[in-house]
Amino acid sequence: MRKLSSLQTRYLTLIICAMLIIPFSFPLISLVTYIPALQFKADEITTYDGKQLEAMWHEHAGKLGGADDDEITTAIQTIGSDYEKAAVFWVDHAGVTKYHSDEAADIPARWQPEEIIRFMKNNYAGDPYTIVALIGESDEEGFMVFQIPRYMISAPIEQLEGYYSLLYFAGIIIVLLLFIFVSWLFFRKIRNRLLRLQQSMSIEGDDIPTPVTVGEKDEIGQLESSFNDMIHQLRESRKREKEEEKLRRELIANLSHDLRTPLSTLRAHTYSLSHEQLSAEGKTSLQVMDKKIEYLNNLIENLLSYTLLMAGKYNYTLQKTDINRILRASVATWYPIFEREQLEVDIQLAESSFSWDIDPHWLERILDNLFQNVVRHAKSGGFISIKSIQADDGTKIVIADKGPGIKKKSANAGAGLGLSIVEMMTKEMGLEWHLASTENGTTITIRKAETPFHSS
Repeated sequence: MRKLSSLQTRYLTLIICAMLIIPFSFPLISLVTYIPALQFKADEITTYDGKQLEAMWHEHAGKLGGADDDEITTAIQTIGSDYEKAAVFWVDHAGVTKYHSDEAADIPARWQPEEIIRFMKNNYAGDPYTIVALIGESDEEGFMVFQIPRYMISAPIEQLEGYYSLLYFAGIIIVLLLFIFVSWLFFRKIRNRLLRLQQSMSIEGDDIPTPVTVGEKDEIGQLESSFNDMIHQLRESRKREKEEEKLRRELIANLSHDLRTPLSTLRAHTYSLSHEQLSAEGKTSLQVMDKKIEYLNNLIENLLSYTLLMAGKYNYTLQKTDINRILRASVATWYPIFEREQLEVDIQLAESSFSWDIDPHWLERILDNLFQNVVRHAKSGGFISIKSIQADDGTKIVIADKGPGIKKKSANAGAGLGLSIVEMMTKEMGLEWHLASTENGTTITIRKAETPFHSS
């Protein structure tokens, strides 16, 4: 990724452009605002030069020395009429106001020394712009005053303050808002790209997200490329996983089939040997062989069943099934084995039979696995209890023993496939099962899942 295309470089470029453009925008906006205004309002703007006005007024005052009152009045009236919005008055040597062009102004009829001082103080550098000149060459003929609004001696641009100042500041604000808008567009684009990437990554379930379109070659583009690489790796991994799972199922199925044939042969030969005349030691060895063959056969059967369940190929059909009838049949099948292993059998079935919508063959397989688990791992307790119960919280099957518990390893501990098959089958048929195990025994409860489970 080139540095020039990075987000950091772009943002720094944006900041530098703003730092360069904003200072230059002030005079530019001033030109755009005031120059056209000066052109459009040239006829309405009247300006005078303060120094020229002062020289003119003093020149006329000097020339009026020795003139009578009417001549002075006529002269300053003529001068005042030549200047827009000008006000003039003069005061004689006795302090009497002889003439004032603005009758509404607050001008004393007779001036006292303190009033002259106050007038000079109030109007010095004030508004209106005031010029005071002595009449003649001495201070014995009085003085005359020229006043004009101060803005009329200012630069023409200053007369445009007010409305055009608002336009100027509005232009500055527009430039600043333009920079903010460009910054907002910059970060909005980044945010939208991140949200699109987040949306692609937030797919629920086991589905793999779809690749995203890589936009610009910046940091986010690099992240999008890495995300697409990750998706590609996930898809390849999922593909390999499925292929391995398929190969594993085929291998287990083939092994199960290949192992069943020699086991059947071994079982046939042990059956034949059981009818021969054998020594006590030979009979014992034959019994051990028969048990191990049975154990291996059950292990292969569980392994094959587990593989089919994992693949979803273990077919079942739900139908209304009498639970007590299934329990009686299963206990009758296993009763000789319970007696051989010297297990006390406690059977308590519900007085009124109840039915579940399940596959009866699957329930028989579940019971077989649970009974087999008791025989292998809990026969030291010498007890097994099989119950069907109708209670307020629903109907259930309870199988209990007094063995050492599931957590304690037994000499016949296997791969745990039996209980895994029980869990998968019960879940598939909509049943709940609960296992409670202590050092004093294990209790397994199976019930319909419509009502909450209550353990005893």
